[in-house]
Amino acid sequence: MGKEHLLIVGLGNLPYPRSRHSIGQHIVHSIAGRWGMELQPVRGGDLAASRVLSVGGKPLKLSLFIPSALMNVCGRSVAKACSATVGMAEDMVVIHDSLEHKPLTLSPKFGGSAEGHNGVRSVITALAGNNKFHRLRVGIGRDDGMDVAKYVLAFLPKDQRLYWGPGGAGAELVIREILRIASKP
Repeated sequence: MGKEHLLIVGLGNLPYPRSRHSIGQHIVHSIAGRWGMELQPVRGGDLAASRVLSVGGKPLKLSLFIPSALMNVCGRSVAKACSATVGMAEDMVVIHDSLEHKPLTLSPKFGGSAEGHNGVRSVITALAGNNKFHRLRVGIGRDDGMDVAKYVLAFLPKDQRLYWGPGGAGAELVIREILRIASKP
């Protein structure tokens, strides 16, 4: 059976596009490049694109979204994008950084708490407490000797940028996970 439409959201901070914290946005740009989609500015400076793909012989509408709001307050624009595209949080995939996972790892999750991630918390709050959406947690690790805020806003190392970039193995992992989610009812 499968889903007919998925919204893929990349969390981050547009003023810090090459930071660890913006890895979700980096990956959405990679997905756009892989599937020949061009992210265009929409209301308030958000970026969006849509395309219908054939997955297993069935059409899948894929909408990409990058909020312009800073990570900690992005929830309202993500909730509006969800309402305007797929309509239900269950058909949304939020890609974000995770300090709790090693670099170059991808950890899928459905529902549950924000686990201390302020961007995810903002999305859950804006969805009136609904946490029933897919998350792709992208490992950035942590440096115990560095302040967390400085660490997440520091540049994403080149090997990680390439891994999650359009031609990288990490982007392929994300695409496979998106297609797996799309195949579920």
